[in-house]
Amino acid sequence: MVYDKGFRFSGPCFAAFCLAAPGQEQSRVGFTVSKAMGKSVLRNRLRRRVREAVRRNLDQLGPEWMIVVNPRRPALEVAFEELTREVRKLFLRCGR
Repeated sequence: MVYDKGFRFSGPCFAAFCLAAPGQEQSRVGFTVSKAMGKSVLRNRLRRRVREAVRRNLDQLGPEWMIVVNPRRPALEVAFEELTREVRKLFLRCGR
């Protein structure tokens, strides 16, 4: 549903699919990393980095959003501050 009816946000570190879902008590954020990204150790590290950046900025996101984040390989090498900046851009686009 998020992929079909929502909008796409693309950045250098990840692509995100967002859908406003009024009436929710809190936002929901999911993460997907395909096997094409590499072995499980690499995929899990990628997922953990992006998840932490989202967790630190979750208070900037309103309660009515469903978001699926698809990390890209550059998310492993960029500084954590850059990754956090990308997450903030995503949340600003979604609005409060």
